[in-house]
Amino acid sequence: MKLLTLNFLTCAIKTCKSSPLSFPLHPREVELEILETDYNAVFLRNILPRLEWEALRVLAGELGLPSLPESSPDVSSLSTSSEEDDSETPTQVAQDLHRLLLETCIKEGKLVCGCCGHEYAVKEGVANFLLPGHLV
Repeated sequence: MKLLTLNFLTCAIKTCKSSPLSFPLHPREVELEILETDYNAVFLRNILPRLEWEALRVLAGELGLPSLPESSPDVSSLSTSSEEDDSETPTQVAQDLHRLLLETCIKEGKLVCGCCGHEYAVKEGVANFLLPGHLV
């Protein structure tokens, strides 16, 4: 499960839907895995405005990953242009974001709701969001 996914998930329990504590789900006892992929500048430029930046900063901190800047970087700061050969080079911020969002995966562990404390198991990179009958 890529860390990017956690930026879009909340607790599935009805009583948590209205609580701001249900987002983001907090990783606990996780085993991280790095799956290297080619740098995708277009994807980063398009996803950056859609990210909940503060939630991403919280997740990075909880996982012990390098801290992110206080505010979301501007899309224009993700690359530097070279006038000589008309190419773009990703900045360090862009490379770090790519590594965090697209290459860092949760292989095993739990995702915990900050509101109700319910734990969603992650096994082999897949989170189980099926709720037991008494919580539906």
